[in-house]
Amino acid sequence: MMTKETDSREISLDILLEILERGGYSHIILRQALNKYQYLDKSERAFISRIVEGSVEYLLQIDYIIDSFSSTKVSKMKPVIRTILRMSVYQLLYMDRVPDSAVCNEAVKLAVKRKFTGLKGFVNGVLRNISRNKEGLGWPDDSVRYSMPAWIVSMWEETYGRETAVTMMESFLKNKKTTVRCNLAKASKEEILQSLIKQGTEVSESGISEAVLYIEKYDYLEGLEAFQKGYIQVQDLSSSFVGEIADPQKGDYVIDVCGAPGGKSIHIADKLDGTGMVEVRDLSLLKINMVEENMKRCGFLNIRTKVQDALVADPDSVEKADIVIADLPCSGLGIIGRKPDIKYRMTPEALESLAALQRNILSVVQAYVKPGGRLIFSTCTINQKENDENARWFLEHFPFDCISLEGKLGEGLDSAAANREFIQLLPGIHPCDGFFIAAFQKR
Repeated sequence: MMTKETDSREISLDILLEILERGGYSHIILRQALNKYQYLDKSERAFISRIVEGSVEYLLQIDYIIDSFSSTKVSKMKPVIRTILRMSVYQLLYMDRVPDSAVCNEAVKLAVKRKFTGLKGFVNGVLRNISRNKEGLGWPDDSVRYSMPAWIVSMWEETYGRETAVTMMESFLKNKKTTVRCNLAKASKEEILQSLIKQGTEVSESGISEAVLYIEKYDYLEGLEAFQKGYIQVQDLSSSFVGEIADPQKGDYVIDVCGAPGGKSIHIADKLDGTGMVEVRDLSLLKINMVEENMKRCGFLNIRTKVQDALVADPDSVEKADIVIADLPCSGLGIIGRKPDIKYRMTPEALESLAALQRNILSVVQAYVKPGGRLIFSTCTINQKENDENARWFLEHFPFDCISLEGKLGEGLDSAAANREFIQLLPGIHPCDGFFIAAFQKR
């Protein structure tokens, strides 16, 4: 009979195979698996999450270690054996509560269960060798130390200097609490806090935004009354600044051109307090369905959806919007802490094509802004080609002026906006994800 421990590890193995060998997106595959195994104890689901997220986060470092102690290189191993070793090395190095002997034994059991009995000695030997020598491990460079592709390390060191680059990379590897924004038109802050605390959730305030909370120690998000009733929406502090900077006035018509899953639009609908209209657009019905799921849960009536490719001009929208929200497709390098596989998928060539895609979208959607109206351009990356350079390009090519963002982020973050045309938030330097925001007003 399979023990619970083996069961959790076997589930972790299957999730990691889907992510590392078949190219699945880590946050999607893990969420689907946790929903499927909701009957497991909270502690078991937490164990699975930790192994999966940690193995992906530390992948480059883990592979360096395995290659240092194995006669067969990681790239030459059978996928199942490679994945068993990867998740086991993560446990040996970063999960102190699991005895090394248990990690090795369970890895051997997994190899046998997956019909690799002939390789159980190899698995056992490699892991026990690493276990005996783990205290003396050293790293050849920052790429291995922080499990970050070397080209990204070089780019950040060149742009921000080594000290800031290291701070960012360290922050990505730290445990992240879930960040939620309160829909204050739906319930008071006190009511939301009480609902969360009543269900055993540990809640802390952001100290920067009145509406943003950090939550942890809950069982699963969908089980929280505050989530079910639409009182809270998962949204990072950095992303919530888009709604604050947009500053919609009662009755405004707002178009969010790449709006899925709808967090920013719901925030703006909340701020409009039952007036005006927010139209959330995105490329596919699948993405729009995600928005509608969140809309339905939150229950706002001043928000609607439309399947619309942002690259295709919509003549009916020309000069109709008081505000256009352009949170555009980007490399996502600012949210590696939440979606660690981004760093392995991204390439320098992809950065260039994403920057070009943003310029193409901005060229189309700027036409929707009324004279005197505003366009808010944002990304969740920390790459200047997609951010500052595109914001400056936009000012050169279209009849817009930059809106000062000083004083828009609240105490503690104003330094990020001081004397800058645009805001670049950096993970580890600022208490949020990496994020870029620029605000423009049409002449």
